Amino acid sequence: MKTQLRGSGQRQTRRYALSLLLATSSLFAPHQFVQAQVNGVGQKPYLGWSTFSEQTINSGFLTQANIQAQSDALAASGLQQHGFQYINIDSGWQSTFDANGRPIPAAPNFPDIKALVDHIHANGQKAGIYWIPGIEQPAVNGNFPILGTPYTTQQIVAIPLAQGNTFAAPPPNPFHDKIDFTKPGAQEYINSIVNLFASWGIDFIKLDSVAPGSDVDSTAIDDRPDVEAWSKAIAQSGLPIWLTVSWDIDQDFLSTWQQFSNARRIDQDIECEGGCATLTDWPHVVLREHEAVGWEHSAGPTMGWNDLDTLDVGDGAIDGLTPDEKQSAITLWAMVNAPMYLGGDLTQLDSFAKSALSNDELIAIDQSTHPGAQVRGGFTPVWGSDTQDGYEYVALFNLNAFPTAVTVNWSDLGFSNALSVRDVWNRIDLGGFSGSFSTVLVGHGSRILRVRRSGNVTEPSGTVYEGESGIFTGTATVSQCAACSGGAEAGFLGGAPGTDTVTFNNVQVARTGTYLMEVDYATEDPRAFEYTINGGQSATLNLGGGSFNLPASTTVPVRLNEGLNVITFGNAGTFAPGLDRIIIRGNGNAIPSVTTTYEAEAATLSGTATAGGCTYCSGGGIVGSFGAGVGNDVTFNNVTVPSSGMYQLEVDYATSGPRTFFATVNNGTPIELDLNGSTFSDPQPIVIPVQLNAGKNTIVFGNPNANGFAPGLDSITVGPIVATSNLSGTITGKIGPENLRLWRLTFTNGGKSVAPQALLNSFTIVPNAGNHGCRAQVLLPMPLFLGSIAPSSSRFVEVPISFTPSCDKEDTFAVHAVFSAGNGADVGTLAISNQTK
Repeated sequence: MKTQLRGSGQRQTRRYALSLLLATSSLFAPHQFVQAQVNGVGQKPYLGWSTFSEQTINSGFLTQANIQAQSDALAASGLQQHGFQYINIDSGWQSTFDANGRPIPAAPNFPDIKALVDHIHANGQKAGIYWIPGIEQPAVNGNFPILGTPYTTQQIVAIPLAQGNTFAAPPPNPFHDKIDFTKPGAQEYINSIVNLFASWGIDFIKLDSVAPGSDVDSTAIDDRPDVEAWSKAIAQSGLPIWLTVSWDIDQDFLSTWQQFSNARRIDQDIECEGGCATLTDWPHVVLREHEAVGWEHSAGPTMGWNDLDTLDVGDGAIDGLTPDEKQSAITLWAMVNAPMYLGGDLTQLDSFAKSALSNDELIAIDQSTHPGAQVRGGFTPVWGSDTQDGYEYVALFNLNAFPTAVTVNWSDLGFSNALSVRDVWNRIDLGGFSGSFSTVLVGHGSRILRVRRSGNVTEPSGTVYEGESGIFTGTATVSQCAACSGGAEAGFLGGAPGTDTVTFNNVQVARTGTYLMEVDYATEDPRAFEYTINGGQSATLNLGGGSFNLPASTTVPVRLNEGLNVITFGNAGTFAPGLDRIIIRGNGNAIPSVTTTYEAEAATLSGTATAGGCTYCSGGGIVGSFGAGVGNDVTFNNVTVPSSGMYQLEVDYATSGPRTFFATVNNGTPIELDLNGSTFSDPQPIVIPVQLNAGKNTIVFGNPNANGFAPGLDSITVGPIVATSNLSGTITGKIGPENLRLWRLTFTNGGKSVAPQALLNSFTIVPNAGNHGCRAQVLLPMPLFLGSIAPSSSRFVEVPISFTPSCDKEDTFAVHAVFSAGNGADVGTLAISNQTK
């Protein structure tokens, strides 16, 4: 079924989706939506620091002395003057219970918690603490009198015993028992705990392990009464105490979270928690971009804030993020108005964090109380925030690992021209831009613009195709969905290549061109669509969200032919989201995608190669158990480019320890990729240049060595080599002995102004040497800071590269280097497929 949708375009559609969300959430929650539990503290997202990230890599970190040192470090950092003031103590501070069943701080780590809070306050900061719903068994067993009442702790426990939070064991012995708030004394018990915290001077409470949410898929554990009780307890204290509920909260009960808390954690922990070698990594960060889309209309001063978890951006390499990735994380947190709280060790706070988080223009976006919404999705998403004062914040992201051109049409944001554009990261004015803005972003990079709007634009009409009206295969079927546009959706999609799909075979446009396809979907965990158009190459749409019942919306460009088109949705390796509907808009002049991602699980697998699920992988799947002999391969048969030439090839892989791919392009000389990593769960990229033919190409990954397993293969992405006009780079010299060479790279600024903070973002060299053992290794860590480059001037760096003795003069190497300046405002790319040493 298709219908015409007219009006003010995507933003109107999203307002419609929001009204459905609020209406539907009231069906699932016992309380009418009123406003957030603000108590004078929730009008803006808070800024500060939390202990938990450092706790995940330092088991002895949670002590009074260490937290006091962190408070002192925050005071000395300069960030406090820019709004960072919360010092939050996370899980592990408590040991036993007092004579009224209230928690006692653990000795000897916390000899005097009130003195610690006093110290935090003396530094001009606020103190936070951690607790969970329910009541622990030792507090029940003690049958303690509840302060100020004739009741005891045993009298408020739900009978039969039930789980009080998601950390509890199944009955009959949950240990974390559920409180029955219909019983006298139950509310008073929570009041007594909050009053205890208040007597210490606590300004913030994180209520963790809250359900529905926290990875519990049903309402078997229901902590909504607890959240209400904690809110009432804070109110009766008369103090402005912030309340956050955590984690991965179920959006179906949004009205409860909005009414009784200041913020809700909408996703999993950002920390690797031993799953990788660092605090976090890029896959954990980028998942927040996908998750935030589903919650983008639920935040504000009267609704509370969407908490994306800790910003691990201040501890250098241990954070697990490059400077570009840290910039993108901060950009996302700011655009969605998420609470910004650092993790890690503030005594080691690096210059990047100090500079970035003392940028008041950047912090003002986070504090604007106008959370942004995603305007365009896919691998180069664009977010916008209309601040209702004639200005718009616009954020552009590049989720690819190589430099990519990104363009935003102002009409996508509802206006025609930009009278002025300001680069927020660099704090410089760029002038006016008519119609659109284009830039090249480094891999995993971003930019934020402050745009003065001019002229209102109404999007053209769109044609709606309801998910339930499509043609189904396999187990795909119509599922009921009260908040969906037609009351139903296409469900149970994905699971195997070519099966469990829904197809729209009547998508009609007036002329051949690029159109915008809005996809309305529902999911409460990371999932992806893989869709094809007219039987062509599959495209990936990675998504996230907070509910299987409340649809979210994203929009991507699609190439359609004049007349009828066929669009099929599924997933080759795992389950896809539910599909509410698609809407096709535009006149064929939309900006096309310039990169293509090919999922390994959708490729041709031979021998032992096997596909499996992977939460943090593109498409939700990964291929492993291949290599270790000839014929155990992953083959991409239809890598399609418009013209012959050199392209950037991103290979997303996962390994714990050293492993090797041999990548063969069109039966050419194998390219040896010697890779290393600390996790099979979180993919990381390597980028190399490859020569491709116009039309279809074949790329094979394997490892013919009998004892050489390949890494897990998530996906490959192909895109053109791009750069801005200002920066260029060349290899201008090579000196040194055969096995240890110094390659001189010269970078030139062809612009009219200084290229500030120039750096060599990455330098990759891999041999085109088959498997005879030639290997090359760059001996300098990346990124490498170069300083500033004056206009019409050059700067060079000598990169030491070691070559194994098996390398000879006839061997050639693929070289890919990225360099940038001005926080990624200027970008250069050097790509050579056949370089001698």
